[in-house]
Amino acid sequence: MRIGLITPEPGHPLLADTTALLTPEHEVEALDPITLGDVPLPLADVYLLKSRTPHALGLARYLERRGAPVVNTASATALCQDRTEMAGLALRAGLPFAATRTVGALGAWASRARPSAPVVVKSRRSRRGDLVARADDPARLRELARDWPREPVVVQEYAPNNGWDHKLWAVGDRVFSALRRSELSPGGRGPTLPSAVAELPAGWADLVRRVGSVFALDVYGVDIIDTGGGTPLIVDVNAFPGIRGQAGAPEALAALALRRAAGRT
Repeated sequence: MRIGLITPEPGHPLLADTTALLTPEHEVEALDPITLGDVPLPLADVYLLKSRTPHALGLARYLERRGAPVVNTASATALCQDRTEMAGLALRAGLPFAATRTVGALGAWASRARPSAPVVVKSRRSRRGDLVARADDPARLRELARDWPREPVVVQEYAPNNGWDHKLWAVGDRVFSALRRSELSPGGRGPTLPSAVAELPAGWADLVRRVGSVFALDVYGVDIIDTGGGTPLIVDVNAFPGIRGQAGAPEALAALALRRAAGRT
């Protein structure tokens, strides 16, 4: 089989380890969406879309039009970059997703907003280095607005929790889990700690798989907070995250790539 990696970073640990598993019997080729000229022919049997840039999405769409399978699809990847669309889809599907309001540019909204309870302000477009911050009062909102006046944002009510984010990932049906101190907690973001899937509250692993079905994703991350008694609240969904340090993740990705290359789900 021939597997294409759409990424400027083929040395990323997940991709490098997956490549090492595949190359004894299969051909793996990295396509940098920025520097790539003509797409190598014949087309690969499957492409793994490990980039969310406009160049990468454009390349993925081109390959899909040519009939090549892409994991995840360009449309599913793009949807996860828009937090308004993400929340709308999740809530329509009945997923326990944080209620989300789209308020336009932060500066204009903050000048008139008077929240009666703490809120979480996020960039509408999910990307590296975007805005994710808690604001407990109008003064904090104005502070954020000074730094991000023209940033289109969404607003979620802050849900009380224990200060830990459950970082859950899926590769096909395989679920992986870790804990990380929330960036919204008083001490700020902390290190990622191991967490066994078997120790998750009942139903959480199946919830992650349902997210994949709703969002048409094969490789994805779901951020969940426990709002009490194991009640989950989804606060973010990511297409093809790094899944670093998770034993079995490269093996799961290699197996998924080969299934898709063979035309199987």
